[in-house]
Amino acid sequence: MRAWAVALAALCTVTVVAAQGTPTYTNSIGMAFVLIKPGTVVIGRFQPPYPKPVDPSAPQAGRDGGGSGTPLTPEEYKKIEEIAKADYRPGFEVKIDRPFYIGKFEVTQAQWTRVMGANPSTFQGGKVTGPSDDLPVETVTWADAQAFIKKLNAIEKTSVYRLPTEFEWEYAARAGAEDDIAWADIRQQAYNSGPTPQAVGKMKPNAWGLHDMLGNVWEWVQDAYNEKVFADPTPLGQGREHVLKGGGFLADVKNMTYLTHAAGPGSKFDVGFRVVREALR
Repeated sequence: MRAWAVALAALCTVTVVAAQGTPTYTNSIGMAFVLIKPGTVVIGRFQPPYPKPVDPSAPQAGRDGGGSGTPLTPEEYKKIEEIAKADYRPGFEVKIDRPFYIGKFEVTQAQWTRVMGANPSTFQGGKVTGPSDDLPVETVTWADAQAFIKKLNAIEKTSVYRLPTEFEWEYAARAGAEDDIAWADIRQQAYNSGPTPQAVGKMKPNAWGLHDMLGNVWEWVQDAYNEKVFADPTPLGQGREHVLKGGGFLADVKNMTYLTHAAGPGSKFDVGFRVVREALR
């Protein structure tokens, strides 16, 4: 995807619904979860805006269609419009037909250590300011996340914990938003200032009470990577790598988005995850 198109899309107005107002659940090691109710979400819809033609001879007609700079020529407008239309994607609707709990926060280093016995994170102790217990665990592979979940299920004597699917992750991250996230909301919700991660929960939560869905650390999901910028309607069952969502503390702002995805293993030191707990009926 062209970087300019992602940046322009981030300027779009976001439509959100009120928080679901659903209860939370806290397990035996202190992991807090928010209940997400069933619903629908449009995945992969990308509708890049482009400047509307103006009179090139007008004194205030700028190259961006605004009020300063050298006027855009009709040929330049036509080229921009063609590029934007080529990137246009209608997306596809996904139905989330079962409720699920998802981690209110990314898995922390303290929680990882309680389950696994050792902390693999690059940024801990003297490498960051303040205690590291509430920092997200990072430098973990997809297989490491699966090992954590297996042990967590054993500790809780259950089998309800797992990674979210990509569709579940995006549905929860959007929290009712129909378009991509606006710049103002990115600044409030997503930490990407570097050079280290920060404690979970410091940024403003999304409309459903989830923190750090964008920024802080990239998050593993269950699905295999399809070698594309966007998800497919039918996720891959297997692949060379797995999908990462949401961007990290060193990520460019164009990665602070719901709709695109990346592939692991990434940079490792900025990769973590959050956990889903299936809702028992």
